[in-house]
Amino acid sequence: MQISYHGHSIVKIVTGGKTILIDPFINGNKLTDLKAEEEKPDVILLTHGHNDHVGDTVAIAKACDALVVAPNELANYLALDGVKTHGMNIGGSWEFDFGTVKFTKAFHSSSYTTENNEFIYTGMPAGILFTAEGKTIYHAGDTSLFGDMELIGKRHPIDVAFLPIGDNFTMGPEDAAYAVELLQPKLAVPIHFNTFPPIEQDPEDFKKLVTENEVKIMAVGDVIEL
Repeated sequence: MQISYHGHSIVKIVTGGKTILIDPFINGNKLTDLKAEEEKPDVILLTHGHNDHVGDTVAIAKACDALVVAPNELANYLALDGVKTHGMNIGGSWEFDFGTVKFTKAFHSSSYTTENNEFIYTGMPAGILFTAEGKTIYHAGDTSLFGDMELIGKRHPIDVAFLPIGDNFTMGPEDAAYAVELLQPKLAVPIHFNTFPPIEQDPEDFKKLVTENEVKIMAVGDVIEL
């Protein structure tokens, strides 16, 4: 399994000959190394409906007939645009041919802003547990710190946890470091920082606060092999 990071909250997983793209906010993302027109994922996983996470989902999915797996209301909204979707909800899991997806709690908000400045409610925000090849990846999405992270870690031993550290809209470095204590992943990776002024952070601050677990600060394009 190959896992790569591409700025903001974009994570790409290649496993079993399939490519899974999480939260593909590419156009408008000053940090990413990706080009939307070049991405050909088999699957897109979405944590919630905010524009900086849905990003280029519709264009990419239509171009390569990718399946979009998302919280139910968001999946239903994207399906209206002709996208092939599979809706899920908090606590639910589904075994796909590319791996198993389970949605977890995330304490945040979730709406999509259209080109006409309409705000579309897109259901509950979520985190994602993705399991394949005997490995479990946790993408927390946008969230605050919450106590049930301990349950998530106990129920699903995590190999890599991607955690937001940007503060203002999500956990900051201190709360994200405590989240690592609760989740107990083998490896923690900070995401969702430095894309916009309100979420500018030094990821080294997060790393210094995590004393018992391994942390990897991934540069854009870096790859983890599991």
